[in-house]
Amino acid sequence: MEREHAIVLFDGVCNLCNGLVQFVIRRDPAPARFRFAALQSNAGQQLLREHGLSTVDLDTFVLVEAGVARVRSTAALRLLKRLGLPWSLAWSFIIVPRPLRDAVYRFVARNRYRWFGVRESCMVPTPELRSRFLE
Repeated sequence: MEREHAIVLFDGVCNLCNGLVQFVIRRDPAPARFRFAALQSNAGQQLLREHGLSTVDLDTFVLVEAGVARVRSTAALRLLKRLGLPWSLAWSFIIVPRPLRDAVYRFVARNRYRWFGVRESCMVPTPELRSRFLE
């Protein structure tokens, strides 16, 4: 599964993160190009462990492509690149040094619950979308 599809790991209780998942689903140019799992889910926790990432510090966004896990701003930019135009134009920000990009990312991540709110539980996909989510 991991080699066939890009996997997006997201904070399942974060409204901003859930909004990102909905954004990607609506704009995915090839259905089934992306799969999703909440960081808190069994699948998410397993993937975090497999890639040597923290299973308790869930303030990051992870994109797993071809067996390689990327985090924070690099993950977000690679995801946008895969969505095609006009979203792929954001890839140009890759020239900004990663420490600077990740500082902005961390600022948003620290404030996301306050700005966008939090859910009581992880998102439950509709039956139509269930196949896009890892169990």
